[in-house]
Parts: sequence; C-alpha cells; structure tokens
Amino acid sequence: MERLGYYNGTYGPLEEMTVPMNDRVCWFGDGVYDAGPCRNYTIFALDEHVDRFFRSAAALQIEMPMDKQTLKDTLNRLVREMDDGDLFVYYQVTRGTGVRKHAFTEGAGNLWITLTPAHISDGREPVQLITMEDTRFLHCNIKTLNLIPSVMASQKAKEAGCMETVFYRAPGRVTECAHSNVHILSGGTLYTAPTDHLILPGIARAHLLRACAALDIPYREEPFTLDELFAADEIIVTSSSNLCLHADKLDGRDAGMRDAVHYERLREYLLNEFLTATAG
Repeated sequence: MERLGYYNGTYGPLEEMTVPMNDRVCWFGDGVYDAGPCRNYTIFALDEHVDRFFRSAAALQIEMPMDKQTLKDTLNRLVREMDDGDLFVYYQVTRGTGVRKHAFTEGAGNLWITLTPAHISDGREPVQLITMEDTRFLHCNIKTLNLIPSVMASQKAKEAGCMETVFYRAPGRVTECAHSNVHILSGGTLYTAPTDHLILPGIARAHLLRACAALDIPYREEPFTLDELFAADEIIVTSSSNLCLHADKLDGRDAGMRDAVHYERLREYLLNEFLTATAG
C-alpha cells in the first residue's frame, strides 16, 4: 500500500477511507494530533511522540481509545503494511461522534492514522522564511487540530516562495513557525524560546538541545526578538518532518549563514542520530 488510512480499527488505501459527518472534528476541530518520520519501517522517537500525544489529549480531557503501548504496537504493525518504509506517520484523536453540541461527547475518542511517503531533508540546502504576527490562541503548547492560523501562514509563505513563516507577538517576541520551531545561533550560543503556552514543545527541538549538550555548544531557553532574529549568525528551523534546516533569507533580506561550523555540527549530529535510530 502506498498511502494508508485508519479509523477506529478499519484501515485501507487512504483515498478510499471515509469518516462519519458526526465526528466532532467536522464541527469543532475537537481533537489533538502528533506525527513523526519513519525510515526503514522504523518510526523515529516514537516514545516521545506518543507521550506528547497523550499529554495533549489529557490537557483537553479527551479519553484515549487505547493505551500507549497498544497505540505504538498498532503504528508499528501498520507501517509494515506499506510498500516502502520511508513514511510520515500521522495520528490524531477526536473527542468522539455525536450530534452537534458544544458540550463534550461522552466516551472514548476516535483514532485516525495516516501513513504517507516522505523523506527527511539532510539540511544542507538553506531555506527562506517570512515573518507574521502571531494571532493564535494561548494554548500553543497543546497540539490541537485547530490550525487555521498555521494554514493561512503556510499559504502566505508559499505565495512568497518561502518554506516557512516565523510567528512573533507584540512587541516583537519570536515564538515559533507555522509548523516548526525556530532558534538562533548568536556568538556561538543557541537561543530557543522557552516551552511555555506560546509554543509547541517540539520533539526535534528537544533533540537539538540534547545535541548542543553533547557537542558542548551552550544554549539558553529564553525569548528572543525579531531584531535578534534578523541579526543572528544562523537561523535554525527544526521539526519532525525536517529535523534541522537553516535559513538564508528572512522577509526577502539576507539573513543567517554566518556560523557554518556550529550549524554543521548540529545538523550532522541530528541527521546521524536519525539514521542510526532508523537503520532497520
């Protein structure tokens, strides 16, 4: 199978799957999700992603339809159904099925899974970014399905010929990107926004900080500003779909690309970690 869809125990080719209109995701986007890469039929950092998935569900009081180990077993079994082992593994749980009412539907949620072909970038080619004011709600630490601001920001980046949009909040604090975390290297130190309610605590972000520790690169978890972003020696973007990238343009202006030594060490560390963990 090239692309797989799963819904509450039923699965098949993604294009042939259907879901009930009364799933609360249709009315309210009422659910949470997580996702990560798979190589050689081995899902990378699965424990970390599943732990975050369950934390997101608990934050919204969504009852999970299975425990963590059963979910991991299900995901590992499904990837073996695929024609190729290099995949993007996505899963979400919605609050359940019922006639449209704002109050919670009782009972366990609905589990969705999709598996689609994907490959991790090696991070060598720089990307281009734009900035945009962050007008999202104040629960960005929960990986909810309410992604309209991120959708609009991603479309804006696409129309500008860029890979990502960097969000900032007045008076200029940088938070994260539309679907990534963003960090800067300045004077040999990596700066990353703290994991408060304004950003998602990214799995790749956590691996980046562990790489800094292993490579003796100092890092600080503290807010930084748009001015500091533009002045940074390197702008680094991390995500589960592209572990470690750096940018050479920001809002059409030259940016970053002034600390290749530190960036290359981090890029190679993260890439080697991924390749080793998914060697099959």
